[in-house]
Amino acid sequence: MSDHGSPNQQKDESQPEHLNIKVTDSNNEVFFKIKRTTALKKLMDAFCDRQGKSPQSVRFLFDGQRVNPTDSPESLEMQDGDTLEVHQEQVGGGC
Repeated sequence: MSDHGSPNQQKDESQPEHLNIKVTDSNNEVFFKIKRTTALKKLMDAFCDRQGKSPQSVRFLFDGQRVNPTDSPESLEMQDGDTLEVHQEQVGGGC
């Protein structure tokens, strides 16, 4: 029994385990390195902490689609170097 390979060796080597994701709002760019399977809530909370924003006051978009905290880079088919956009949540509008 000389097979001591890790379970990760089964993965496609063209897909690195970690991705560098850029998160940008109109003023700032922050880079995060996260695993493909990590829920984006961690990244979203970290960005808000760094920028002094409430997670409820902003929304995150990837390719124009709203990102949910339970999404992961894998579920959104993100690639290394992709960007999440941060926008102020619009409140109200009804008269």
